[in-house]
Formats: sequence, C-alpha cells, structure tokens
Amino acid sequence: MLKGHLDGLLLATLAAGPRHGYAIKEALRAGSGGRFDLPTGTVYPALHRLERAGLIRGSWSTVAGRRRRSYRLTAAGRRALSEERSSWQEFSAAVTALLAIA
Repeated sequence: MLKGHLDGLLLATLAAGPRHGYAIKEALRAGSGGRFDLPTGTVYPALHRLERAGLIRGSWSTVAGRRRRSYRLTAAGRRALSEERSSWQEFSAAVTALLAIA
C-alpha cells in the first residue's frame, strides 16, 4: 500500500521540524498506529533519494557521543509535500466514491 506514497509520508514527518532518521521511522510507526513499521533498509535509502532531489537537507550532529544525521524540509520539499497532499486527497476521494458504489 505504501508503494508510491513513501516519499510523501517521509516529507510529512518532517513538516513539524527536523528529525533524525530513527525519529522519522518512529513518527511513521506511531502516526500510523503501528501499521507502518518500516525497516531501516526502506527508510534510509528513501531519505537519501529525497536529499539528492533537494526536497530535504541533512546535517550531522553529535548527541551523547553518537553521530546522527538530522533532516529538514527545504522550500522545494514543502512545495512537494503540498502537492502530495492535494494529490492524495483527490485520489482517496475517487477511491472512496468507487468503493461506496453498491
């Protein structure tokens, strides 16, 4: 079900502000009631892809002696998220209308 929507979901987790990779994974899990408990091998490559596309920007920090990379939305990322939300609303309305046909 996530195919084609993962990027939008990742961007949405960053809408409230910067997060490091594990916090993004946790936000997806918590925000979906545990339904989106994605493996690291899915999330981090997608974050790297979004960074290469200029939709997010990453920066390194050290917390409690451990390095971690935090990500934040860029202006292009905010625009992409807005477009993704509009597209999703149109798509979900169409699916709901079709499923409601009796």
